[in-house]
Amino acid sequence: MAKKGLQARLERRAKRARLELSSLLAERLGVYFELLQRWNKQMNLTNLDDRDAGVDRLIIEPLVAASHLKNLRARVVDIGSGGGSPAIPLRLAMEGGSMLMVESKTRKAAFLREVIRQLELEDVEVATARFEELLTRAELHEAFDALSLRAVRIDERVLRGIQAFVRPEGELLLFRGTGGGMEQEGVEPPLVWEATYPLVESLRSRLVVLRKLDIGRRAKKKRI
Repeated sequence: MAKKGLQARLERRAKRARLELSSLLAERLGVYFELLQRWNKQMNLTNLDDRDAGVDRLIIEPLVAASHLKNLRARVVDIGSGGGSPAIPLRLAMEGGSMLMVESKTRKAAFLREVIRQLELEDVEVATARFEELLTRAELHEAFDALSLRAVRIDERVLRGIQAFVRPEGELLLFRGTGGGMEQEGVEPPLVWEATYPLVESLRSRLVVLRKLDIGRRAKKKRI
C-alpha cells in the first residue's frame, strides 16, 4: 500500500468514525501500520486484515478509545501488547504521559521496540514478561493512571491481578468484541463498572471502562 494512499485511507476511516486526524498523526500511524505489515510477513504478530476492517480494528478503535481517556497525559500500561494495538495508536493520540507495553513473547517485544525506535517515541517502554511476573515488582503497584487490554482472556482472576497496577480512581480500558459482557459479571470491588462506549459500529466493538475505587479513602470517611 503506497504511503500517501495509506494516510488518505486512515483519514477516511477516521472521518467515518467522526474523528479528525492531523496530518502528522496520520503520517505516524501510517509508519506504524507499514511496519506491522512488513513484520507480519515474517512472523505472526496479529491476524492482520489489510482491508478497512483491519484498519478499523487496529487503528481506529484505539483512537476512539483515546477520546474517552480522562487524562491524555496519563501513565498507561498495556497488557498483552502483541502487534502494538491498541497501545501504539493510543500513545500516538495522547498529548504526553507514558506507556508501558507488556508482552511475553520475545519476537513480538522486539517488534514493539522497533516501532518505538522508528517513531522516536518518548516515555514508552516494553517489558518482556507475563503480567503475573510484573505483579511481584512493588514499584509497579498502583503506578498507572490507566490500563488497556485487548488480546487477553478476561476472567475474575485476571481482573484481580491487573487491577493492582492501577492507582485508586484509575481506569481499566477493556476492548471488547461482540461477545462477552464485563459490564457487571465478574467485576468485584475495588473495581466497578463505569461506562461502555461504542468503538466501531461496523465491527460492533465497544470499550468497557472499569474504575478502581479508593477503598482506603472510603474507609477513612466512614471512621470520621
